[in-house]
Amino acid sequence: MASSIGRLYRRVRFGHPVIVVSGLPRSGTSMLMKMLEAGGLQVVTDGRRTADEDNPKGYYEVERVKDLAQEKDKRYLADARGKVLKVISFLLKSLPANLNYRVIFIRRNLDEVLASQAKMLLRRGEADDTPLERMRELLESDVWRAGYLLRHAPQFDAIEVQYAELVAHPLEHAHRIAEFLGGGLDVQAMVSAVDPALYRNRAPAAKASAGG
Repeated sequence: MASSIGRLYRRVRFGHPVIVVSGLPRSGTSMLMKMLEAGGLQVVTDGRRTADEDNPKGYYEVERVKDLAQEKDKRYLADARGKVLKVISFLLKSLPANLNYRVIFIRRNLDEVLASQAKMLLRRGEADDTPLERMRELLESDVWRAGYLLRHAPQFDAIEVQYAELVAHPLEHAHRIAEFLGGGLDVQAMVSAVDPALYRNRAPAAKASAGG
């Protein structure tokens, strides 16, 4: 994380941070977006990807963000200062350094992520020829690189949240997230946005802790 002096300097120079929700696809980023929206923050979404069986509460995405790695003109991101934007872990490195970011990074058991991704592809009639172990290696590398970037790049200030823990103890983590973002959020509304019924594809340990 950046030092307090460094954050102050960057705040003066580059303005209020963009609040970023990040993690692997199928790791709970949409749930976090819904929590922050319920808490009173303005989320940035174009509404193009609508709710479906895989995400019944919506995706909270901006299609243009998916082109961050290729796009040259990223000035539109300045309009998201003070608002919440979803950016998957792989694209964090493509965010421009002339903005500040407060990142809530959500981690989820990789077996659960892989199972969720496989079911989504199956429902869509799509195929992925990448061997399972190779996919796991890619996801592990993605999360490691994102974590390293968030710890060392001065434009980022970040906290991590474990998906299973968030679902199991939403009040505790809602308070933690609200404090990280400076307070003033409706914590009870954030808790109400967490729907344990949507925690599908549980790993065995998570099932045991949840009572089956």
